[in-house]
Amino acid sequence: MIGVTENLSLLSDLLQSAAIDAGRDPASVRLLAVSKKQPLEKIREAAAHGQRDFGENFVQEGVDKIESLGDLDLTWHFIGHLQSNKTRAVAEYFDWVHTIDKLKTARRLAEQRPGGRPPLNICLQVNVDDEDSKSGVAPADVRNLAAACADLPNIALRGLMCLPAIREEFEEQRKPFAVLRQLAEELRADGIDTDTLSMGMTADFRAAIFEGATIVRIGTALFGARDA
Repeated sequence: MIGVTENLSLLSDLLQSAAIDAGRDPASVRLLAVSKKQPLEKIREAAAHGQRDFGENFVQEGVDKIESLGDLDLTWHFIGHLQSNKTRAVAEYFDWVHTIDKLKTARRLAEQRPGGRPPLNICLQVNVDDEDSKSGVAPADVRNLAAACADLPNIALRGLMCLPAIREEFEEQRKPFAVLRQLAEELRADGIDTDTLSMGMTADFRAAIFEGATIVRIGTALFGARDA
């Protein structure tokens, strides 16, 4: 059975190849290892072979892992839906939040970020396909939300994130990622400096990289099946 170390090497090669094919520097694309429901030993194995960025969907599970793996130099990303009553723990423990879609949530994180810690990096989640089943700000509202978040203390607006509807064909997969890229370009034209596009998962990361993804989120292809 192929393990985490081998999967990490394979994924690294695939991401590098996609970046080169897209005419980009492979160093501009970062792998975010989605570690929800994965045991600590698999995270340690990935970290031992150079993986530094890990993503968690559930607050308490993420906090427990951050505390248990405090001896490692890791960067922790919160990538799940964030309820307003859970913002304090996220503000205190995580380095990134990818799923901001309300100013209220961003304000709470800014107020609750402990003094002495670096600003909390955030991405705005955009509902690029207008799906009722998914969170995210509407594309038309991104500029206003971004402008408001950019003025908050203790957080750093880094960019945009999306989780589009499933598409099978490569060119179709590119379309929602192109929407996110265009929105980021509009923010920069407005003077809101962003450097992050968090988009692409196992089935569509190649299309995301062709549209400028800087962070791709991959879980089971790296770690294998999740614990129940």
